Amino acid sequence: MNNLEENIKCKLLEEKEIDEIITKLANEINNDYKDLEPLFIGVLKGCLPFMSDLIKKIKLPCKLDYIRVKSYSGTKSTGNLEIIGNVPEVEGKDVIIVEDIIDTGKTLLEIKKLFVAKKAKSVKVVTFLDKHECRKFEMEADYVGKVIGNHFVVGYGFDLDDYYRNLPYVGIYNQK
Repeated sequence: MNNLEENIKCKLLEEKEIDEIITKLANEINNDYKDLEPLFIGVLKGCLPFMSDLIKKIKLPCKLDYIRVKSYSGTKSTGNLEIIGNVPEVEGKDVIIVEDIIDTGKTLLEIKKLFVAKKAKSVKVVTFLDKHECRKFEMEADYVGKVIGNHFVVGYGFDLDDYYRNLPYVGIYNQK
């Protein structure tokens, strides 16, 4: 894989659009949590660019943690959710799960159930992208950056077997 961009069908979101989406989401969270100290828990690895940019615009006292899960192999969901490593301590905390994209909803539904069972005070979800038409489970984000169609996207944290995450934009992958 010498040229990351040779398999990009088209750019879905440029850097300026990404920044505008993140600013909107941060403003909503800043308003809703103005008297609270949320715990942002990023879903690794895809959340990293989004979470990094989002928290720079959060004007509240907050803490950060991560949970690592695996549910994809290549461009296909495995249908199974595997938690890798430790689960963050959430008891009594206002948790905001930071996800790069919601597809079927299964991953976030399971993570949210886990945090509720571990007695989080509240659990909300912020997602950068939402492929709502692909939803198979009842899972809605509280904060949605942009709703997109059923495209396999790469760049800005989105990957194909861990490649493409470093592109500064979101592109639609050309599945040949």
